[in-house]
Amino acid sequence: MKKGFLLFALSCLVAMSQAQDVNLLPPQKTGGKSFLETVNLRRSERSFVKKAMPAQQLSNLLWVANGFNRDDKRTVPTAMNRQEMELYVLLDDGAYFYDAKQHSLKAIAKGNFKEALGQPDVSNNAALSIIMVADLNKSSIESARISSGFISQNIYLFAASEDLGTVARGSFKQDELSKLLSLTGKQVIILVQPVGFLQ
Repeated sequence: MKKGFLLFALSCLVAMSQAQDVNLLPPQKTGGKSFLETVNLRRSERSFVKKAMPAQQLSNLLWVANGFNRDDKRTVPTAMNRQEMELYVLLDDGAYFYDAKQHSLKAIAKGNFKEALGQPDVSNNAALSIIMVADLNKSSIESARISSGFISQNIYLFAASEDLGTVARGSFKQDELSKLLSLTGKQVIILVQPVGFLQ
């Protein structure tokens, strides 16, 4: 078991030198279905068709989830504007940190790491999985859980508006994901949320 985990960690270190940052397109801040129609369509989906997400749709999704819609405030509320939540993204080609201020993806590791998400029947066909990470230097775990709920709901509403599927998941391989993302002891993964195309 320890040997397998060591090999996984070493593969992540090698992959880090090969990963490349992604400059996201500016998010589109108008359009989509009406609010009431979107809420009516909001639901959890676990079955996806394997398909990459277009660049504009990916940009819009991440901005909706936890981007900045004002100079110092995000699309989701946090207690005392502490902004303790950050997003990481697993795509088929690697792991990334969503830099909300720059609206870009910072490469962490190159490769497919979906096995660390668990539940392969859900994760493997998703276009991406969003990993919500709390910085406990900024806030309490209780506040972080509430904040992650706001992020998750924004993702749900975006998915409904775009005819995509998503499901919030509290079951994943915490240690493997934390190592892959190079998290500190004060950074805790709260939720994982795959997003994908419906069958």
